[in-house]
Amino acid sequence: MALEPSDVQRAAHLARLAMNDADATGYVDDLGRILAMVDQLQEVDTDGVAPLAHPLDTTQRLRADEVTERDQRDHFQRVAPAVENGLYLVPRVVE
Repeated sequence: MALEPSDVQRAAHLARLAMNDADATGYVDDLGRILAMVDQLQEVDTDGVAPLAHPLDTTQRLRADEVTERDQRDHFQRVAPAVENGLYLVPRVVE
């Protein structure tokens, strides 16, 4: 598919980018090369290739899930305007 400057200007308009005619003409070749590369990638046979989140087989080091602070809920709720059963009561905003 051959790109025209009008195609580039339409894409720029949809992306809310300001672009004049000279810029659009310059981007025709760049976008054409990008689309050609995408077409080339589409030709690669990926059947049987499992998707992966990271190319290396590593695990994320996480800290232990331990309580490190004492419960201060009662202390914080003492200054709240309305509390019931340990929950903050707020005005209804969605009906």
